[in-house]
Amino acid sequence: MIYEEDWASGWKAYWKPQNVGDRLLIHPAWLPLPEHTDRTILKLEPGVAFGTGDHATTQLCLEALEMRLGDHPELTTIADIGCGSGILSVGALLLGARKAYAVDTDPLAVKATQENIKLNSIDPSRLDVGEGSVEVIVDMIPEPVEGIVCNILAHVIVELIPEWEPFTKPETWGILSGILLDQAKAVTDVLEENGWFVSALWKRGDWCCLNIRRIN
Repeated sequence: MIYEEDWASGWKAYWKPQNVGDRLLIHPAWLPLPEHTDRTILKLEPGVAFGTGDHATTQLCLEALEMRLGDHPELTTIADIGCGSGILSVGALLLGARKAYAVDTDPLAVKATQENIKLNSIDPSRLDVGEGSVEVIVDMIPEPVEGIVCNILAHVIVELIPEWEPFTKPETWGILSGILLDQAKAVTDVLEENGWFVSALWKRGDWCCLNIRRIN
């Protein structure tokens, strides 16, 4: 039998710091910090939750977040649906976002997200995290958010798109990944049926990231 601790210790031996975009350095929590860097360090202990910064979809989402948060990030709140390790929420807050609301159906992901907020010395009041999906985030969010990030499987994204209306507004943008290139059209069709359009498609290998806006 392979225990979670054994599995984690195996891949930890190979996971290295990773520069992502122009600003972030994803850094395994158990390694010494670099003495000199001009990047913002995101310390990460994913446990068994998805999201180490190595996967193309996570990198694409973080790069898109960096772009979206370039101007006045302190005015931005985001909803992170399927937060995994919390890497996108933590990254957004380190890039200057005012607040993040994160949910995941896996209790281990919720725990990992809470731990990574502490690990990065972020005020815990800037992140609300709960176990569940859209129905939970609707209850958590007092007013519509500026942005949505969602890095899960394409078929799950398709199911969730119609449920975003209660916590979005005409100016809300979104960053969606976990989508293979040959799945992009199916996701785009459902987005358009629900009042969204794809403003940009970024790809890396077989994966893509959809940057979306509301159809006003």
